[in-house]
Amino acid sequence: MNGYAMYAAPEQSGQDDLVTRNVSLVKRIAYHLVSRLPPSVQVEDLIQAGMIGLLEAARNYNAAQGASFETYAGIRIRGSMLDEIRRSDWTPRSVHRKVRMVAEVVREIENDKGRDARDNEVAEALDLSLEEYHQILKDAAGCRVFSFDDPSVMGEDYETRLPSTQQGPLEMLQHEDFQDNLAEGIAGLPERERLVMSLYYDEELNLREIGEVLGVSESRVCQIHGQALIRLRARMVEWFSEAE
Repeated sequence: MNGYAMYAAPEQSGQDDLVTRNVSLVKRIAYHLVSRLPPSVQVEDLIQAGMIGLLEAARNYNAAQGASFETYAGIRIRGSMLDEIRRSDWTPRSVHRKVRMVAEVVREIENDKGRDARDNEVAEALDLSLEEYHQILKDAAGCRVFSFDDPSVMGEDYETRLPSTQQGPLEMLQHEDFQDNLAEGIAGLPERERLVMSLYYDEELNLREIGEVLGVSESRVCQIHGQALIRLRARMVEWFSEAE
């Protein structure tokens, strides 16, 4: 055995051992995430994507950086699953169009009234029943499910504004600017919407669990979540392509 083989074999063995010992971590993250996604998302697809993240984590892990492998791998696994969800956006384009339409009406009402737009005002402006409007809110909540530090939480067209390639100084500044604006927008949401966003994205509760906290139905939580996303989009219109 030559010198390279003597070095490479133990290294590969160590990577394989890390992967084998953490397969259950992939499944745990996948099942947690799928509980917050529409039924069309298959847990098997998330597990497959997560395994790719686990393999990458095993190859790149450096214990000298301080984090445990499970912590490091968890970040890579979750990121790989979210990448798969981005690539497989299941939301019909008609839903995206309706979300943009509602966001524009919300923006107009809030600019005119100087306060939060109300459900009945938005529905009336769109010539919709409250039931039809609430269905759009539910659809909006199902469009994107990401953490707040992911700009694509705001909609399909975000990539037209910020390059997705890594990681030039301009892109980093733009991303930080987006985060600052998003944090400001969230802070300005109505109290219940702000609470739902915090429980959903920060605490990672699912809709049923949030409903139990608030004492409302899972369906109502979905509506509140969708309303918050649309309101944020309306208040951050400068971050979206004018050509959409």
